[in-house]
Amino acid sequence: MEYKVSIALLHTQLASGTLTCVQHVQQYLTNIQANTHLNAFLEVFEAEALERAAYLDELWQQGTHLPLHGVVVGLKDVISYQGHKLSAASKILENFTAVYSATAVERLLQAGAIIIGRQNCDEFAMGGSNENSAFGKVLNALDNNRVPGGSSGGSAVSVQANLCQISLGTDTGGSVRQPADFCGIVGVKPTYGRISRHGLLAYASSFDQIGIFSHTVQDAALVLETIAGADNFDSTALPSAVPPYSQYLHDTQLQAKRFAYFKQSFEHPSLDTHIKQQFEQLFNDLRRQGYTVEAVDFPLLPYVVPTYYVLTTAEASSNLSRYDGVKFGYVHTQAIQSLDEFYKQNRSNGFGKEVKRRIMLGNFVLSAGYFDAYYTKAQQVRQLLHTQTQAIFEQFDAIISPTVPTPAFPFGEKSASPIDMFLADIFTVHANLVGIPGISVPKYTHISGMPFGIQVFTNKEKEAELLATAAFFEQL
Repeated sequence: MEYKVSIALLHTQLASGTLTCVQHVQQYLTNIQANTHLNAFLEVFEAEALERAAYLDELWQQGTHLPLHGVVVGLKDVISYQGHKLSAASKILENFTAVYSATAVERLLQAGAIIIGRQNCDEFAMGGSNENSAFGKVLNALDNNRVPGGSSGGSAVSVQANLCQISLGTDTGGSVRQPADFCGIVGVKPTYGRISRHGLLAYASSFDQIGIFSHTVQDAALVLETIAGADNFDSTALPSAVPPYSQYLHDTQLQAKRFAYFKQSFEHPSLDTHIKQQFEQLFNDLRRQGYTVEAVDFPLLPYVVPTYYVLTTAEASSNLSRYDGVKFGYVHTQAIQSLDEFYKQNRSNGFGKEVKRRIMLGNFVLSAGYFDAYYTKAQQVRQLLHTQTQAIFEQFDAIISPTVPTPAFPFGEKSASPIDMFLADIFTVHANLVGIPGISVPKYTHISGMPFGIQVFTNKEKEAELLATAAFFEQL
């Protein structure tokens, strides 16, 4: 059943009396029940969502109309919601219950949203295909034989298949934008620190950022302005005021006029021919309309993926050390002979293959003999990337590119080759390395029948410009 309702339409129907919050939630619960084969949700909060919807209906009748009144939201299973399970799609946290809510979740609830469930993902947000969950893979609703993207695959598919209006995912190296691209929806990664990370299970702390999935740029903008902002619980949260992004979407002064694209991106062998042709046509169309679209030299492109994986695995090996069966996590119940064996069995049986791969890689690059050769060098490259990116933004308003080199690929196509899987991130990880905002806007249909879109980057804290430009592309 198709049930696609924007936030504006929801509030119009609530005002006219043609829809109630309870009816709204029931529609999504019906869709979830009809699409359990997609494995997008790990848990659905049916009774709780209906109870909250009834409460919000009472508030509406009393004249209290909240910014996200009745908006149905799903949460990626790495975002804390007090009193509910929080497993990071991992056996090691399978029975853990969150003791507090993430700041982003608190702000959603204060704004009148309804949390409908927690969504499947790659274990500890490590993966690009959602094949790494301990609780089974998520299927792309457009083609069940293809991946939905990762790590926020369940969150993307939930919006794609109309199982909720909005999802919160996380983007450490593209994990919102890439599945949004594969699923044909909008995916926003704000500036690092724009949304508080308080209550987010850490993968790589200097990269992680909560992001938003929606059907429209308008809805994403409204959610972003609601949950963004300073937070005393997160020292990395940006202190600057949050603009009313949704009011600026059609401000032509904010829309980018000067676009850059990386010459090396369009020469890269991984880029699908059909996607390349569509972007060449897009560039020509923009130029005909009077926009500046220029290729810029970006010789660091081959280094972004290695730099990203050196640094993120190093941070992950530290962040995940707490899951040992003593402080948190799975406990191996068979007889053991030593404390060392206890830790080994807990972590070996609790973590999946991809998580263990990244922990081992992180420990390797941090080890005494290799620290300078890998970790220190990667930090130096990260600084070079930042410097070069700032130089680009001195001349251009935005950077545009494909979000991913290919459309959604079949299950198993890349899972046997970690390098091939990592290279799927080549166009997305740049934003996380330098902390700038990015968005994926659905635009095209590939000859395979799968969607693909346009990725836009702007400079730090330029989300108003990013969203206005995305709205322009949405309507182009």
